[in-house]
This record gives sequence, structure tokens and C-alpha cells, in this order.
Amino acid sequence: MAQAAGVSQSTVSRALRGDTRVRADTRRLIEETAERLGYRPGWAVPPSPPRSHTVGVVVSDLTNPFFPTLLTPVHDELQIMGYRVVLFAERTDLPTGQEALVNLLNRSIDGVLVTTATLDSRLGEALVGRDLPMVLLNRYVDGMDVDRVTADNHRGGRTAARHLLDLGHRDIGVIRGPANTSTSRDRHAGIVDSLAEAGVALDERFVREGPYSHQSGYQHARELLRLATPPTALVCGNDVIAFGAIDAARSLGLDVPGDVSVLGFDDVPMASWEVFQLTTVRQPLSEMARTAARLLVERIEHDGEIGAGRERLFATSLVQRATTRRAAR
Repeated sequence: MAQAAGVSQSTVSRALRGDTRVRADTRRLIEETAERLGYRPGWAVPPSPPRSHTVGVVVSDLTNPFFPTLLTPVHDELQIMGYRVVLFAERTDLPTGQEALVNLLNRSIDGVLVTTATLDSRLGEALVGRDLPMVLLNRYVDGMDVDRVTADNHRGGRTAARHLLDLGHRDIGVIRGPANTSTSRDRHAGIVDSLAEAGVALDERFVREGPYSHQSGYQHARELLRLATPPTALVCGNDVIAFGAIDAARSLGLDVPGDVSVLGFDDVPMASWEVFQLTTVRQPLSEMARTAARLLVERIEHDGEIGAGRERLFATSLVQRATTRRAAR
């Protein structure tokens, strides 16, 4: 039906239930196509309720400074456009966490902005099934036809590895984020590709994986730095992991960057604090957040005119501070 009319399935659903957000000419096209195909909905669907001008924003760990950095510009942009924000915390570490969240994301909100999408998550699929306008921010899910706003994480990973290679590092360790996230997967692939181009193989003994947390960075950095021949540099999956790695190095009496260089990803405000002065790969979080908010409002108010999911990809850049230095060996 949707293919025959040349529109999305969500637009068909909205048109047939009388949603006023669908343009009149689009609705007529869908009704005529349904009549021609003999299509009849198998159940009566009530008209959509009036818009609440409320948007749900799904985050994970609010103790992670990454999420407040995103939330402030999202809130400000939505407020300018006349929308309120309701915050949802998704427990991606619990099998039932996503199911409980889906039950909360009902039609009392007009749309949802998801910052926690995992490659194996059922949340996005469930929300698409509920015909709820959605934008993925910072991460994406392969094959999911929704709007998404991300940084070029693959190129960011290449930038991180290239910086350390230029400083003469060859024994490079990686403390990556969870494998079930597009951010971790793409950043790691960029690191591997950049090293391969330089003829340097990533030693799997130097690779660790865990949550995007201080504890993960601290634990894994201590393991790596206590090896008989430790890496001379660590690429961390995000800034919070890097903060943990710096603490781990100092707990072992090591100097950063004299004994080991540490590089993060994101450039959250804490990265520039004097106590850290973290070298990191910057993604423009404020611009990404505001863009995602605008895309979501456009999707809420003009979904029948937009069609397939849109992608906005932002460039990353190296911010060199005080935690990387030329390799000593």
C-alpha cells in the first residue's frame, strides 16, 4: 500500500485515521490508492488527539557529563519552538528497561528524541511501530528508516589514531565503548583503518571494551598499564573513559603524558578543565542537539510532507591539549 502510493507506511497510517498533519493532496492520493487496491483497515482507528507540544528525550546515565551537554541546547531549541521536554532514563543494562520505557512513550507526547540507541535495541522498532515521530541523536541503528543526527565517528577514530601516530606512538591501546553502539563500532573501525594505512597492526592485547564510564576507563587502563610492555598511548571511547584512564595512570605513579598519552572523544566541557586538559576528538554537540530538535519538530508538524528518514552528519576535529606527547620509546 505505502509503496503503491509512494509514501511512507507511517504517512499511510496517519492519513487513513484522519490525522490533520497529512497534507490534503497526500491524503487524497492515499485514499484513492487504497480504493484502487481494495485496501480496508482491519480495525477502526480513532483520530489522533490534539498535539500536546511535549517532546520526550531519552537519555541513559545522567551522571555522565555527556548527557547534560546535549540536553541544554535540546531544551533551549525546543522551548523556542513552543515545546516542553519530558526526560526519560533508559536502562539499557536491563532486559526489561526498554519495555518499561515503551509503555511510557504513548501519545501524550508528540515525538521522541533518542540518544541511547543500541544496535540490538528494540526500542526504536517499537516506537516506529507506534507511529511516533522520532529522531536518533548521536547514535543510529542500521536499517532503521528514521531521522538521525550523528558525528562522523569513523573519521574521528582515524583522526585520533593519526594524531598518536604522528607523535611516534606505535604501541597504542584502545579502551572502547560498548560494542552494541554505532559510536563505539565506528570509532574503533576508524582507529583500525588509520593504523593499517600506517602499517601498524592493533595489538589485540591492548584492546578493552566496556561502558562509557569512568570506572571502565579506570579499570581497563590499570590492566593495560601494568602489562610487562604497556602501551605508550591510550585512545579512549569517550572523554569520561579518558578521565578514568588518567586517574588510573596517576594511581600507578605514572605521568600523563610523560609515561602515557591519553586521548578522549566528545570534548565535553570538563575536558578543558585545568585538572584534565584532555586532548580529545571534538564533535559539535550543541549544533548536533539543536539540529536534532529542529528535525523532530519538523517531523511532528509536517510528517506527511517529509517522507523517508533524513541524515545529518557532522564533522569531527582534533582538540590538542596537555595529555598527549611524543612517544618516549
